[in-house]
Amino acid sequence: MTRTLATLLLAIVGLGWFFPELAEAKKPNIIYILADDLGIGDLGCYGQVKFETPNIDRLAAEGMKFTDHYSGSTVCAPTRSVLMTGLHTGHTPVRGNAEVKPIGQQPMPADTVTLPELLKAAGYTTGAFGKWGLGYPGSEGDPINQGFDVFYGYNCQRNAHTYYPTWMYDNEKKIELDGKTYSHDLIMDHALQFIRDNKDKPFFCYLPITIPHAAMHVPEEYVAPFREKFAEFENKVGKYAGPPVKNPIAAFAGMCTKMDEDVGRVMHLVKELGLDDDTIIMFTSDNGAHQEGGHDPEFFNSNGPYRGHKRDLTDGGIRAPFLVRWPGHVKPGTESNLISAHWDVLPTLCQLAGVEVPAGLDGISMVPELTGKGEQPKHDYLYWEFFEHGGRRAVRMGKWKAVQNNMSNNPAAPIALYNIEQDVEENVDLSAQHPLVVAKVREIFKQAHTENDRFKFKFETK
Repeated sequence: MTRTLATLLLAIVGLGWFFPELAEAKKPNIIYILADDLGIGDLGCYGQVKFETPNIDRLAAEGMKFTDHYSGSTVCAPTRSVLMTGLHTGHTPVRGNAEVKPIGQQPMPADTVTLPELLKAAGYTTGAFGKWGLGYPGSEGDPINQGFDVFYGYNCQRNAHTYYPTWMYDNEKKIELDGKTYSHDLIMDHALQFIRDNKDKPFFCYLPITIPHAAMHVPEEYVAPFREKFAEFENKVGKYAGPPVKNPIAAFAGMCTKMDEDVGRVMHLVKELGLDDDTIIMFTSDNGAHQEGGHDPEFFNSNGPYRGHKRDLTDGGIRAPFLVRWPGHVKPGTESNLISAHWDVLPTLCQLAGVEVPAGLDGISMVPELTGKGEQPKHDYLYWEFFEHGGRRAVRMGKWKAVQNNMSNNPAAPIALYNIEQDVEENVDLSAQHPLVVAKVREIFKQAHTENDRFKFKFETK
């Protein structure tokens, strides 16, 4: 599924969706903010009531809120691979959180065609700030080798488990830190400076922040307002990486408050620089809410009405918030029920940038839905596969949602089938009543999955 960028660009001439009016218009700046382990219910605009997210809510009020948007995977690295390639987890090169010694994760191959490469070829300056996880430092998967002009943050996901690290990466240089500086502040400062430095030319700012992933660490000034509010949890201690956290419930609310404040900083800077009408801001999360470090997703209703959490393929593990603000182009206060996913981001941003959308993607451009111009193509289905917890696969096909667990050894394991429109909690298995739908799902499982030498289900190695 991967090809050299030069070959692909030659091959796609005359193919894909291409709006001449977008090519002739000024290329929009693009800011894509990816929260880490944030549940769809953790934002005020999606129903959160125990803390406030006014700046992120403003993205919804001034743009479009999606109700049926899905993450690329149910854990970190494969979601990021899906975003970078426009390919779902049956095709994208990185399909799990596989570690590489001594540090880092399995790298994307050198010939992978990525979103920043495509945008860079179209004249964009590209920067990534936060958690990468798609290749150890200096590897072919290093962000600098995958199309980013600038990178600052955690090259290794495991190092990102602490918010007070002793090192991070600035481009390809390892930066020693004192272990007392809140990393999220450094990441945001570098991202904001990147926006300032590139205000006179089109830029792509990719912000895969680490909040609110465990550990539940955030400066005390953000926790203090919630200690009294959630005083019943003062004796609860959350343990993950780094020092334990007293009252992780208050800490989680403080982390989300901090995240919202910094989204507000981004929005304020864009307006201050006079870039408001020329900048599209997208906000989402990499997967559903986690249960680590003392976080209690049930207390916060973090996943809204959906069942499951991070690492599950029920909607609680993969249904994601998705907000898009672009003044003058995206109508304020609109809501979309388009069934969409992270693999739609690459073709969408390529089209907005005037880049011909590569052939062979799993993603579909969402530009018609965002702008209200033209007919919006729709997916026949969405597909996920996950290698941990015994092996899991899932399909969303219109009103149907199918989930298969414990299938790594047995691809013929039972499939649960739900009417997701009527049964959002995925509690009533209708597979016995609809054998033809289940048969169609099994066909999709075969069609959507290609073997990957680095990520194999157990039945593929027998």
